[in-house]
Amino acid sequence: MKLRKNSIKPLRFDPSGALSPEFGIDPLELRETLVELASIRDEMTSHSIGTPEAYANSSHPAACAHEAFITLPDRLLTQYASDRRGSELGRLFKRATYLHAVVDRVVVIGIDDALTGAKSILETCCQPYWNELSRADRGSKPRMVFEDSSLDNDALQGLIHLLEIHKNRIATCELDRWALVVLSTRSESLQASVPLERMLDALDQCTQGNKLDRSQLLISIIKSGIELPSRMHSDSSAIDGSQSIFEIPSDVSQSFSILSAVGLVPAALLGVNVIELLQGASAMTKHFAEAPAESNTILLFAAVNHLLRTKGGIHQRVMCVWSKTLESFGRWHSVLVAERLGIHSKGINQMTVVNPRDLHSYRPQFVDGARDKVFHHLIPEHVRFDPLASSNGNSMPEMLHTQFQETLEQLSLAGRPSTRLTVPCIDELHMGQLFQMMMLATAVEAKLVAKHCEGVEANTFFASKEIIGLS
Repeated sequence: MKLRKNSIKPLRFDPSGALSPEFGIDPLELRETLVELASIRDEMTSHSIGTPEAYANSSHPAACAHEAFITLPDRLLTQYASDRRGSELGRLFKRATYLHAVVDRVVVIGIDDALTGAKSILETCCQPYWNELSRADRGSKPRMVFEDSSLDNDALQGLIHLLEIHKNRIATCELDRWALVVLSTRSESLQASVPLERMLDALDQCTQGNKLDRSQLLISIIKSGIELPSRMHSDSSAIDGSQSIFEIPSDVSQSFSILSAVGLVPAALLGVNVIELLQGASAMTKHFAEAPAESNTILLFAAVNHLLRTKGGIHQRVMCVWSKTLESFGRWHSVLVAERLGIHSKGINQMTVVNPRDLHSYRPQFVDGARDKVFHHLIPEHVRFDPLASSNGNSMPEMLHTQFQETLEQLSLAGRPSTRLTVPCIDELHMGQLFQMMMLATAVEAKLVAKHCEGVEANTFFASKEIIGLS
């Protein structure tokens, strides 16, 4: 079982399974939509992104309020190249390196939609059974668990039991010690968080109430401008606050924050190659800005989705991921689509299925059910580990590919539109591309919808400050 070496290759999008007048996509209308999207792309990439002046000077400020994520990977990489220690990434790496040596587990708490992106980084960039590995096999990196704000009493009690707080155990070595990462983009989610209070109590117990010790095991990731609760504020001041608090830029909205500290702090704690993650995203941004519309993966993806919705009446999108490690990514993308495109009675419903695991359950619905769905197939081209073979000599990747082709044929025969997005390999470089692609595609489609929204002002299409990312 050995990992392959990383080398960046472009994602490949094939929309041919959805390009048919039967589905509402006329070749002429596709070209016109691509021209329109290219104009929106040019407007987005030419803005002085993230400044108040950019929003004030835009004809539709609400529709572009989340564009600052576009340059975030390049900004972080540039800052790190010029100041290894003082940059955001430099401080992040220093904090992660310290915790690698002193803890064996990290608990990340926050609202669920923010946690999903961080969880998808764990599932795609780490060994699939990461938390079950020994500390040696994890390279002395910590296990990681996520606790959301669902108010699930038994789940929280189970986590407390996992940490062995019920045994009144005081941490004496790295195997007993754990760290807490608090992730919040809303002040009320911090102030009224039962999981946060219980985890701070647990951290107190493990450190015998020593504020200095507790502050060294606590990281806060907050939206710029949000004030920490007094209990956490005193902790962050006990040591160098710049090392224990990481801010989400005020011009990056929650749903577009995966490549900010929201995702990068957990990634660095896991030992994920954060630089490659950002380099992959940067490569996708370059492709978005420079590739001609007809060969631009992002614009094609957005155009096909838009025409299927407006001309074909298709409001259901199914993300079919052909790897279990992509399940959380699919859920993250569903949240992104729901928050940007699933509103004002003109929205999109999206679901994620894992194939071939879910084929048996969903095939009747997809093949014989309502003709209101498009199927986006996300499939890795290469596996990360050496292929396993059956007794007849066929490898598992070959068998997976056979089922994939059969599924495409069945959907085609049933007259269902489908597309194919090929990821060369599931690793940091290509996941960076994938995260950035889906954020860019969602952003340009949202702007196109706002532009075409009949009888509704762009500012009211985005229903609230939270939805447009200005809270």
